[in-house]
Parts: sequence; C-alpha cells; structure tokens
Amino acid sequence: MTQATLQTARIRLVPLSDDHLDGEAELDADPEVMRYLGPPRQRAEVEQYHRRRLAAADQVPGLGFWAGLVDGSFVGWWILEPPQRADQGPVDGQAELGYRLLRRHWRQGLGGEGARELVRHGFEDLGLHRIFAETMAVNVASRATMSSVGLSYVRTFHLEFDDPLPGTEQGEVEYAITRDEWLARSKG
Repeated sequence: MTQATLQTARIRLVPLSDDHLDGEAELDADPEVMRYLGPPRQRAEVEQYHRRRLAAADQVPGLGFWAGLVDGSFVGWWILEPPQRADQGPVDGQAELGYRLLRRHWRQGLGGEGARELVRHGFEDLGLHRIFAETMAVNVASRATMSSVGLSYVRTFHLEFDDPLPGTEQGEVEYAITRDEWLARSKG
C-alpha cells in the first residue's frame, strides 16, 4: 500500500516528495518553529532530514510524511510513523502523529485540521488500533492541538539529551487515542 493523498476542507495532504524540500528548509530554519525541537537547521542539514522523512514511508505501508498544501502552497507537514523507541510500544497497529507548520500559518486551525484527517485515515483506512503523539510538556500549543483532535494525556516521561532545551526538565508528554475511543467519539 502506498501513501494516500488526503483532502480536508482546506488542506490537500500529499506524500512528501523532493518538491517540498524548500518548504521544509523554511520550516526548519525558523527558530520559533524549532523552539521545542532543537536549533534551527541550515539547508544541508535539512536535506539530510528530508531523506530520512522520505524513507519513513518505506517502514510501514501507508505511513509516512505528508506535505500540506493550501491553494497549492506548502503550509507544513504531517506524519504518521511507526514507533521508534521501545517505550512507545509495538510497531504493529499503531503510529505516532506529528505536525509542523510554517509560522505564518499558526493559529488558523490548520494543524488540527490536518491531524484530524490523519487520525481518521489511520483508523478508517489503515486499520490502526492506536495513534499517539509526543511533545515537550512545556509546549502548550501542541498539547492543545493533540487534545482538540481527540487524543488524551497518557504520561509524562523524561529522555536524555546531549544538549537539553529550556523546559526539558519538565519532561515529555504522550497523548493517545485508540480506534475504539475514536469510533465512540465519531458516533457521539
């Protein structure tokens, strides 16, 4: 199964490709976008991350990165990818949700709109049984988006970092939703 192209009211979500590298470079160069992720990245480093992002689609059929386009213009990316760490649980049947938007598109509901569509796609089209997302505990905006798309707080945990960001001492948080929970909310 290849990655599907998805559509919301405003966003066309297309499998990430080389056509989106300039948008990724703009995203990763913005210190505010990278505030909870690490230092801004130069183009050469973004190109390396781009290759890894493309490779995510090869790990589990149907999962990967999507570029979000509004009126044909890149606004950010969304992801459903298999768990990468042992503490995230088994790969089969679950995926991690993520998103990153250009700053000029913040606070317009696009992050949640794209995330809701990936949750729907994950459960309805791909048959996943659990979708989770993680962020720094201090990332209030991302936590609000996770909640708004139906994910609930699961845990706070601490990871080791070579160069911890401000707020790392408060830990990382995990939010999640199961297919059964999503179905119950969809019917309600």
